[in-house]
Amino acid sequence: MSSSNVSLSNMLVKLEELVGISLKLWDIPENVSVELLNVSENFTYLITNSEGFKAVLRVHRENYHSRRSIECELSWIDALSKSRLVETPSYFLGKDGAAIQECSLGGRNGSRYLVLFHFVSGSAPEENENSEIFYEELGQLAGNCHNHVLSWKRPANFERLTWDIDTIFGNNAHWGNWRLAPEVTTEVKDKLERVELKIRERLLDYGKSEKRFNLIHADMRLANLLIDKRRTKLIDFDDCGFGWFMYDFASAVSFIEDNPRLPHFKSAWIKGYKSVRDLSTEDENEIDTFIMLRRMALLAWIGSHIEAPEPQELSPGFAATSAKLGEIWLNSLN
Repeated sequence: MSSSNVSLSNMLVKLEELVGISLKLWDIPENVSVELLNVSENFTYLITNSEGFKAVLRVHRENYHSRRSIECELSWIDALSKSRLVETPSYFLGKDGAAIQECSLGGRNGSRYLVLFHFVSGSAPEENENSEIFYEELGQLAGNCHNHVLSWKRPANFERLTWDIDTIFGNNAHWGNWRLAPEVTTEVKDKLERVELKIRERLLDYGKSEKRFNLIHADMRLANLLIDKRRTKLIDFDDCGFGWFMYDFASAVSFIEDNPRLPHFKSAWIKGYKSVRDLSTEDENEIDTFIMLRRMALLAWIGSHIEAPEPQELSPGFAATSAKLGEIWLNSLN
Protein backbone atom coordinates (compact mmCIF):
# COMPACT_ATOMS: atom_id res chain seq x y z
CA MET A 1 0.00 0.00 0.00
CA SER A 2 2.56 2.52 -1.12
CA SER A 3 1.41 6.15 -0.86
CA SER A 4 3.14 7.17 -4.09
CA ASN A 5 0.69 8.29 -6.78
CA VAL A 6 -2.29 7.60 -4.51
CA SER A 7 -4.74 10.42 -3.76
CA LEU A 8 -5.49 11.23 -0.13
CA SER A 9 -9.11 10.11 -0.47
CA ASN A 10 -8.05 6.74 -1.89
CA MET A 11 -5.35 6.44 0.76
CA LEU A 12 -7.90 6.99 3.54
CA VAL A 13 -10.11 4.22 2.16
CA LYS A 14 -7.16 1.82 2.07
CA LEU A 15 -5.97 2.83 5.54
CA GLU A 16 -9.42 2.34 7.06
CA GLU A 17 -9.34 -1.21 5.72
CA LEU A 18 -5.83 -1.68 7.10
CA VAL A 19 -6.90 -0.36 10.52
CA GLY A 20 -9.79 -2.82 10.63
CA ILE A 21 -7.37 -5.70 10.00
CA SER A 22 -4.67 -4.42 12.34
CA LEU A 23 -6.87 -4.14 15.44
CA LYS A 24 -6.73 -7.94 15.74
CA LEU A 25 -3.05 -7.54 16.67
CA TRP A 26 -4.02 -6.28 20.13
CA ASP A 27 -6.12 -7.90 22.83
CA ILE A 28 -8.90 -5.31 22.77
CA PRO A 29 -12.68 -5.55 22.38
CA GLU A 30 -13.86 -6.64 18.96
CA ASN A 31 -16.94 -4.42 18.71
CA VAL A 32 -15.10 -1.14 18.24
CA SER A 33 -15.69 1.79 15.92
CA VAL A 34 -12.97 3.74 14.14
CA GLU A 35 -12.89 7.52 13.66
CA LEU A 36 -10.19 9.47 11.83
CA LEU A 37 -8.81 12.16 14.14
CA ASN A 38 -5.94 13.71 12.24
CA VAL A 39 -3.90 13.58 9.05
CA SER A 40 -0.38 14.97 9.33
CA GLU A 41 2.88 13.04 9.24
CA ASN A 42 0.80 10.08 10.38
CA PHE A 43 -2.84 9.05 10.37
CA THR A 44 -4.43 9.00 13.81
CA TYR A 45 -7.66 7.19 14.68
CA LEU A 46 -9.91 7.13 17.74
CA ILE A 47 -10.91 3.57 18.64
CA THR A 48 -14.01 3.27 20.85
CA ASN A 49 -16.91 1.04 21.78
CA SER A 50 -20.23 1.54 23.56
CA GLU A 51 -18.89 -0.01 26.79
CA GLY A 52 -16.41 2.84 27.32
CA PHE A 53 -13.26 1.47 25.69
CA LYS A 54 -11.09 4.22 24.18
CA ALA A 55 -7.70 4.15 22.50
CA VAL A 56 -5.79 6.15 19.90
CA LEU A 57 -4.16 4.34 17.00
CA ARG A 58 -1.25 5.96 15.20
CA VAL A 59 -0.60 4.62 11.70
CA HIS A 60 2.87 5.75 10.69
CA ARG A 61 3.75 7.42 7.44
CA GLU A 62 5.77 5.25 5.08
CA ASN A 63 9.54 5.69 4.93
CA TYR A 64 9.68 8.33 7.66
CA HIS A 65 10.61 6.55 10.89
CA SER A 66 12.28 3.17 11.13
CA ARG A 67 11.07 0.61 13.66
CA ARG A 68 14.14 1.39 15.79
CA SER A 69 13.38 5.10 15.67
CA ILE A 70 9.84 4.49 16.95
CA GLU A 71 11.22 2.22 19.68
CA CYS A 72 13.48 5.07 20.78
CA GLU A 73 10.56 7.51 20.90
CA LEU A 74 8.67 5.12 23.17
CA SER A 75 11.78 4.67 25.33
CA TRP A 76 11.90 8.40 26.00
CA ILE A 77 8.17 8.53 26.72
CA ASP A 78 8.61 5.69 29.24
CA ALA A 79 11.62 7.37 30.85
CA LEU A 80 9.85 10.73 31.20
CA SER A 81 6.82 9.04 32.74
CA LYS A 82 9.01 7.13 35.18
CA SER A 83 10.80 10.35 36.17
CA ARG A 84 7.44 11.97 37.05
CA LEU A 85 8.73 15.22 35.55
CA VAL A 86 6.31 15.03 32.63
CA GLU A 87 3.11 13.03 32.29
CA THR A 88 3.02 11.22 28.96
CA PRO A 89 0.66 8.74 27.26
CA SER A 90 1.13 5.01 27.75
CA TYR A 91 0.50 2.40 25.08
CA PHE A 92 -0.80 -1.11 24.59
CA LEU A 93 1.41 -4.09 23.87
CA GLY A 94 0.31 -6.33 21.04
CA LYS A 95 -0.59 -9.97 21.45
CA ASP A 96 3.03 -10.75 20.61
CA GLY A 97 4.26 -8.51 23.45
CA ALA A 98 5.59 -5.78 21.14
CA ALA A 99 4.59 -2.12 21.33
CA ILE A 100 5.09 -1.59 17.60
CA GLN A 101 3.00 -3.62 15.21
CA GLU A 102 3.28 -3.89 11.44
CA CYS A 103 0.42 -4.48 9.05
CA SER A 104 -0.22 -4.53 5.32
CA LEU A 105 -3.16 -5.33 3.08
CA GLY A 106 -2.24 -8.76 1.89
CA GLY A 107 -0.34 -8.82 -1.39
CA ARG A 108 -0.40 -5.07 -1.91
CA ASN A 109 2.88 -3.22 -1.77
CA GLY A 110 3.94 -1.46 1.39
CA SER A 111 3.23 -1.93 5.09
CA ARG A 112 2.75 0.42 8.00
CA TYR A 113 4.04 0.58 11.54
CA LEU A 114 1.32 1.09 14.14
CA VAL A 115 1.23 2.03 17.82
CA LEU A 116 -1.94 1.86 19.93
CA PHE A 117 -1.92 4.45 22.72
CA HIS A 118 -4.14 4.54 25.78
CA PHE A 119 -6.70 7.30 25.48
CA VAL A 120 -5.65 10.42 27.39
CA SER A 121 -8.49 12.48 28.83
CA GLY A 122 -8.43 16.25 28.81
CA SER A 123 -8.58 19.06 26.30
CA ALA A 124 -5.99 21.29 24.66
CA PRO A 125 -5.98 24.98 25.69
CA GLU A 126 -7.29 27.44 23.14
CA GLU A 127 -5.21 30.30 21.75
CA ASN A 128 -6.68 33.46 23.29
CA GLU A 129 -5.85 36.49 25.41
CA ASN A 130 -5.37 34.26 28.47
CA SER A 131 -2.90 31.89 26.84
CA GLU A 132 0.14 33.21 28.71
CA ILE A 133 -0.49 30.87 31.66
CA PHE A 134 -0.33 27.88 29.34
CA TYR A 135 2.84 29.12 27.63
CA GLU A 136 4.39 29.41 31.07
CA GLU A 137 3.42 25.78 31.63
CA LEU A 138 4.88 24.84 28.24
CA GLY A 139 8.13 26.53 29.23
CA GLN A 140 8.27 24.56 32.46
CA LEU A 141 7.58 21.31 30.61
CA ALA A 142 10.31 22.12 28.08
CA GLY A 143 12.79 22.87 30.86
CA ASN A 144 11.92 19.60 32.59
CA CYS A 145 12.36 17.65 29.35
CA HIS A 146 15.71 19.30 28.70
CA ASN A 147 16.93 18.62 32.23
CA HIS A 148 15.88 15.02 31.82
CA VAL A 149 17.76 14.34 28.58
CA LEU A 150 20.95 15.80 30.01
CA SER A 151 20.92 13.23 32.82
CA TRP A 152 19.25 10.31 31.02
CA LYS A 153 21.38 7.46 29.75
CA ARG A 154 19.83 6.75 26.37
CA PRO A 155 19.47 3.16 25.13
CA ALA A 156 22.21 1.86 22.85
CA ASN A 157 21.83 2.62 19.14
CA PHE A 158 19.43 5.45 19.90
CA GLU A 159 17.91 6.64 16.64
CA ARG A 160 15.76 9.71 16.01
CA LEU A 161 15.53 12.43 13.37
CA THR A 162 17.81 15.46 13.62
CA TRP A 163 16.43 18.99 13.26
CA ASP A 164 19.30 21.23 12.22
CA ILE A 165 20.39 23.40 9.31
CA ASP A 166 21.11 20.46 7.00
CA THR A 167 17.84 18.63 7.68
CA ILE A 168 15.73 21.78 7.42
CA PHE A 169 17.50 23.66 4.62
CA GLY A 170 19.65 20.96 3.00
CA ASN A 171 19.18 19.05 -0.25
CA ASN A 172 17.51 16.16 1.59
CA ALA A 173 15.50 18.18 4.11
CA HIS A 174 12.93 16.13 6.04
CA TRP A 175 10.05 18.35 4.90
CA GLY A 176 11.39 19.34 1.51
CA ASN A 177 12.48 22.62 -0.03
CA TRP A 178 10.65 25.76 1.13
CA ARG A 179 11.23 27.28 -2.34
CA LEU A 180 8.74 24.77 -3.79
CA ALA A 181 5.93 25.74 -1.43
CA PRO A 182 2.76 27.44 -2.77
CA GLU A 183 2.92 31.20 -3.41
CA VAL A 184 6.70 31.47 -3.15
CA THR A 185 7.02 34.22 -5.73
CA THR A 186 10.33 35.61 -6.92
CA GLU A 187 9.96 38.48 -4.46
CA VAL A 188 9.20 36.15 -1.54
CA LYS A 189 12.05 33.84 -2.53
CA ASP A 190 14.58 36.67 -2.66
CA LYS A 191 13.60 37.87 0.80
CA LEU A 192 13.66 34.40 2.33
CA GLU A 193 17.03 33.60 0.73
CA ARG A 194 18.47 36.45 2.80
CA VAL A 195 16.70 35.13 5.90
CA GLU A 196 18.07 31.62 5.39
CA LEU A 197 21.59 32.98 4.93
CA LYS A 198 21.40 34.93 8.19
CA ILE A 199 19.93 31.96 10.09
CA ARG A 200 22.77 29.77 8.86
CA GLU A 201 25.34 32.39 9.92
CA ARG A 202 23.92 32.89 13.41
CA LEU A 203 23.41 29.20 14.22
CA LEU A 204 26.89 28.33 13.04
CA ASP A 205 28.18 30.83 15.60
CA TYR A 206 25.72 29.61 18.26
CA GLY A 207 26.97 26.04 18.00
CA LYS A 208 25.77 22.62 19.08
CA SER A 209 27.07 21.95 22.57
CA GLU A 210 25.02 19.25 24.30
CA LYS A 211 23.61 21.85 26.71
CA ARG A 212 22.09 23.62 23.70
CA PHE A 213 21.55 20.83 21.21
CA ASN A 214 20.12 17.53 22.40
CA LEU A 215 16.95 15.44 22.38
CA ILE A 216 13.85 17.67 22.09
CA HIS A 217 10.09 17.20 21.67
CA ALA A 218 10.15 19.45 18.54
CA ASP A 219 6.38 19.98 18.44
CA MET A 220 5.53 21.23 21.93
CA ARG A 221 2.46 23.30 21.01
CA LEU A 222 -0.67 24.00 23.02
CA ALA A 223 -2.40 21.51 20.70
CA ASN A 224 -0.20 18.80 22.23
CA LEU A 225 -1.09 19.66 25.82
CA LEU A 226 -4.07 17.92 27.39
CA ILE A 227 -5.36 19.42 30.62
CA ASP A 228 -7.78 17.54 32.86
CA LYS A 229 -8.57 18.44 36.48
CA ARG A 230 -5.36 20.47 36.81
CA ARG A 231 -3.27 17.59 35.48
CA THR A 232 -1.29 18.38 32.35
CA LYS A 233 -0.13 15.72 29.91
CA LEU A 234 2.24 16.13 26.99
CA ILE A 235 1.39 14.09 23.90
CA ASP A 236 2.58 13.49 20.32
CA PHE A 237 6.30 12.78 20.52
CA ASP A 238 6.38 11.70 16.87
CA ASP A 239 8.71 14.57 15.84
CA CYS A 240 11.03 14.23 18.84
CA GLY A 241 14.65 14.16 17.82
CA PHE A 242 17.94 15.95 18.11
CA GLY A 243 17.76 19.71 17.88
CA TRP A 244 18.41 22.96 19.67
CA PHE A 245 16.61 23.32 23.00
CA MET A 246 15.31 26.75 22.03
CA TYR A 247 13.66 25.21 18.97
CA ASP A 248 11.08 23.88 21.42
CA PHE A 249 9.80 27.43 21.92
CA ALA A 250 9.75 28.04 18.18
CA SER A 251 7.65 24.91 17.72
CA ALA A 252 5.33 26.13 20.51
CA VAL A 253 4.32 29.10 18.36
CA SER A 254 4.03 27.19 15.07
CA PHE A 255 1.69 28.90 12.60
CA ILE A 256 1.07 31.90 14.91
CA GLU A 257 4.40 33.67 14.49
CA ASP A 258 2.53 36.79 13.36
CA ASN A 259 0.27 36.86 16.43
CA PRO A 260 0.60 40.32 18.06
CA ARG A 261 0.70 38.64 21.48
CA LEU A 262 3.77 36.59 20.56
CA PRO A 263 6.11 38.68 22.78
CA HIS A 264 3.82 37.92 25.75
CA PHE A 265 3.80 34.21 24.94
CA LYS A 266 7.59 34.29 24.69
CA SER A 267 7.98 36.05 28.05
CA ALA A 268 5.62 33.57 29.70
CA TRP A 269 7.47 30.59 28.22
CA ILE A 270 10.82 31.96 29.38
CA LYS A 271 9.43 32.51 32.87
CA GLY A 272 8.24 28.90 33.04
CA TYR A 273 11.51 27.60 31.65
CA LYS A 274 13.62 29.56 34.12
CA SER A 275 11.56 28.18 37.01
CA VAL A 276 13.19 24.77 36.44
CA ARG A 277 16.33 25.40 34.34
CA ASP A 278 18.86 28.16 33.80
CA LEU A 279 18.65 30.06 30.53
CA SER A 280 21.66 32.07 29.40
CA THR A 281 21.39 35.50 27.80
CA GLU A 282 22.90 34.05 24.64
CA ASP A 283 20.23 31.33 24.51
CA GLU A 284 17.47 33.85 25.11
CA ASN A 285 18.81 36.21 22.44
CA GLU A 286 18.71 33.46 19.82
CA ILE A 287 15.05 32.46 20.32
CA ASP A 288 13.88 34.70 17.47
CA THR A 289 16.33 32.99 15.12
CA PHE A 290 14.68 29.68 15.93
CA ILE A 291 11.25 31.18 15.33
CA MET A 292 12.32 32.03 11.78
CA LEU A 293 13.99 28.64 11.31
CA ARG A 294 10.77 26.91 12.34
CA ARG A 295 8.62 29.20 10.19
CA MET A 296 10.62 28.32 7.10
CA ALA A 297 10.50 24.63 8.01
CA LEU A 298 6.72 24.93 8.19
CA LEU A 299 6.63 26.61 4.80
CA ALA A 300 8.45 23.58 3.40
CA TRP A 301 6.07 21.27 5.30
CA ILE A 302 3.04 22.96 3.72
CA GLY A 303 4.53 22.49 0.28
CA SER A 304 5.39 18.82 0.77
CA HIS A 305 2.08 17.93 2.46
CA ILE A 306 -0.30 20.04 0.39
CA GLU A 307 -2.60 17.06 -0.28
CA ALA A 308 -3.72 17.11 3.38
CA PRO A 309 -6.49 19.40 4.70
CA GLU A 310 -4.44 21.38 7.25
CA PRO A 311 -1.68 22.49 4.83
CA GLN A 312 -4.34 23.43 2.29
CA GLU A 313 -6.06 25.60 4.88
CA LEU A 314 -2.81 27.22 6.02
CA SER A 315 -1.31 27.76 2.59
CA PRO A 316 -2.98 31.03 1.41
CA GLY A 317 -0.74 33.93 2.38
CA PHE A 318 1.69 31.80 4.42
CA ALA A 319 4.67 32.43 2.16
CA ALA A 320 4.11 36.20 1.96
CA THR A 321 3.67 36.47 5.73
CA SER A 322 6.84 34.41 6.22
CA ALA A 323 8.77 36.87 4.05
CA LYS A 324 7.33 39.81 5.99
CA LEU A 325 8.28 38.22 9.32
CA GLY A 326 11.75 37.55 7.92
CA GLU A 327 12.22 41.19 6.98
CA ILE A 328 11.15 42.33 10.44
CA TRP A 329 13.59 39.88 12.01
CA LEU A 330 16.48 40.95 9.79
CA ASN A 331 15.82 44.61 10.58
CA SER A 332 15.79 43.84 14.32
CA LEU A 333 19.37 42.59 14.06
CA ASN A 334 20.69 45.93 12.77
